[in-house]
Amino acid sequence: MRVFAGLGNPGAKYARNRHNIGFMAVEAIAETHGFGPWRARFQGQVAEGRLGGEKVLLLKPETYMNRSGQSVAAALGFYKLDAGALTVFHDELDLAPGKLRVKQGGGHAGHNGLRSIHAHVGDDYQRVRLGIGHPGRKEMVSAYVLHDFGKADQEWLDDLLRGIADGAPALAAGDAPRFMNAVALRVAPPRSSGGGGGRQKPAEGGGGGAPDGREAPEAPPDAPGEDTRSPLQRLIDRFR
Repeated sequence: MRVFAGLGNPGAKYARNRHNIGFMAVEAIAETHGFGPWRARFQGQVAEGRLGGEKVLLLKPETYMNRSGQSVAAALGFYKLDAGALTVFHDELDLAPGKLRVKQGGGHAGHNGLRSIHAHVGDDYQRVRLGIGHPGRKEMVSAYVLHDFGKADQEWLDDLLRGIADGAPALAAGDAPRFMNAVALRVAPPRSSGGGGGRQKPAEGGGGGAPDGREAPEAPPDAPGEDTRSPLQRLIDRFR
């Protein structure tokens, strides 16, 4: 069994905050994979279900961010699990918006939710770091994370959450690279080569193309060359 804990603050006031992207991640998993209804337990909200062959408890602590460890520890303790069974989804200032990284163990880097979890269960758990970008100045961080995502963020945010839901079974199975690949396919899908029978467009700056970068048209096969003979020579050749 695994516990997937998304970090955030409870209540409608905080629901769309950047700090609540962890809540959004586990909610996307629950909706996509048909988890049971959310219910109050372990000082938070939980939903139970399966991802592939693995039983998973989704947890949204309602202790507020800086006491997240209380809820997480209660869930792990009830099921007699250690920190190795825990994956935490949280906002990450040091990653660009839409970027995602999976990390095992390590420090909390000043994140209050992780700091609380460290204090209650130790640091040997998996983190899914969800990039929200940095406001640029340290004194702006608090207001930035407690502010709602903007309209300009909606497209990448939707893609990121869909990718997390797509890859969740791989993450539950311990396959972090396959999980990250599923996210990448949503956030940055490979570009199509276009029409023309599947022929690829030449790379920009490569040789053999037209000056504007389009593919140069090919000459018809066996096209006759230009006739450079004089009229007199053509007449002589005609009666040879």
